[in-house]
Amino acid sequence: MDARVERKRKRTRWRKHDTELTLLALPTAVWYILFCFLPMFGVIIAFKNFKIHGNFVDNVLNSAWVGFKNFEFLFKSNDAWIVVRNTIGYNIIFIILGIAVPVTLALMVGQLHSRKAAKVYQTMMFLPYFLSWVVVSAVVWAFLSYDKGIFNQWLSDFSRDPKNWYMEASYWPYFLVFMNMWKGLGYGMVIYLATITSMDSTYYEAAVIDGATKWQQTRYITLPP
Repeated sequence: MDARVERKRKRTRWRKHDTELTLLALPTAVWYILFCFLPMFGVIIAFKNFKIHGNFVDNVLNSAWVGFKNFEFLFKSNDAWIVVRNTIGYNIIFIILGIAVPVTLALMVGQLHSRKAAKVYQTMMFLPYFLSWVVVSAVVWAFLSYDKGIFNQWLSDFSRDPKNWYMEASYWPYFLVFMNMWKGLGYGMVIYLATITSMDSTYYEAAVIDGATKWQQTRYITLPP
């Protein structure tokens, strides 16, 4: 009995490797607290009559509680259906294209014979993932600005009237889908490419011996996993 208690005491004792693991996990824990858990404090704004008149924290704490009246106002308005429709619609499009396009590009890059060219293409497509949305917005502004945008300069070169792209609602679904794909495309492609390149090459060798074409190899070997 005493030996059992002694072993348990040794197991629960704080050791050096516990300190090392804690220090390694500390930056991630701090990041999650600052950017994932702490912002959840702002959720209570939905249940308050939020007034802006100074410090943000003071505004949140001093604003009057209204319960579910904000939600009642939202779902009684005509905008509720538009918000729900856009949220579901955009997410469906993002999910479909977020799988189909990266998988297609991963298959194409995986077929390249030049490893150097493949690395260059991966880097070029992966770079936008590291850009913040502020930088992405600045890039979009450089193309779509009414006065100095590249697109309007091209239209002027062809004697066409410039367009105010930001004021045309019909263009925005295409802009949002394209920018979301452009920014996250490289990350998804690298994940799928890592899976494809890790597959056993003997499957493809056997398929070539059996006379399988590239499409058949892709259809029956690469895609099923």
